[in-house]
Amino acid sequence: MHKLKKSELKVYRESLLNLRARLRGDVHAMADLALKRNGAGDASAMPIHMADLGTDNFEQEFTLSLMETEGGTLHAIEAALERVEEGTFGMCEDCGGPIAKSRLQAIPYAAVCIKCAQKRENG
Repeated sequence: MHKLKKSELKVYRESLLNLRARLRGDVHAMADLALKRNGAGDASAMPIHMADLGTDNFEQEFTLSLMETEGGTLHAIEAALERVEEGTFGMCEDCGGPIAKSRLQAIPYAAVCIKCAQKRENG
């Protein structure tokens, strides 16, 4: 069993906290933008042409899709922070083996090693 050093855990924890803060800000900004687009009484925000309406609907759907993806990422970050606190961060949830440091540097909220991630994608 491979355990990360406390100094390494601290670096990953800070990285996760920074990433979470950035995503939370982005999600809030996107939600505010979507609410403003729904025209809180602003008649000038209403599209005049059907093409404009279609574009607005597409942009709103795209924004909602991004928010859903970011929400999933936020959940994964929260779970990773819990693993830091529990002392299981860096261990694969599927096989129990170590997650490569290069993978954690690229995706600090990774819950599984690369082999198990590939199995999940193919299975």
